[in-house]
Amino acid sequence: MSKQAFLARVYVSLKPTVNDPQGTTIASALESLGFAGVEDVRSGRFLQVSLAAEDRAAAETAVDDMCARLLANPVIETYSFEIEAAES
Repeated sequence: MSKQAFLARVYVSLKPTVNDPQGTTIASALESLGFAGVEDVRSGRFLQVSLAAEDRAAAETAVDDMCARLLANPVIETYSFEIEAAES
């Protein structure tokens, strides 16, 4: 079976119980720029990973392993991801 191309969009953010000074700074800056109503900002990271896998299930397993082992720190961060077939 040949491998298929996939694109994973990975979202990493701090757990709600972890202090987010960057988010606090952004919220303050937004307020100073006149954006009223911003109650909270949580910062995070967005990554795109192109990969080849046998099928969508194998791609999901690989991306989940990548996140757990390198892309996110499970002690202080959470992650989620979306996978789609890559356009050729």
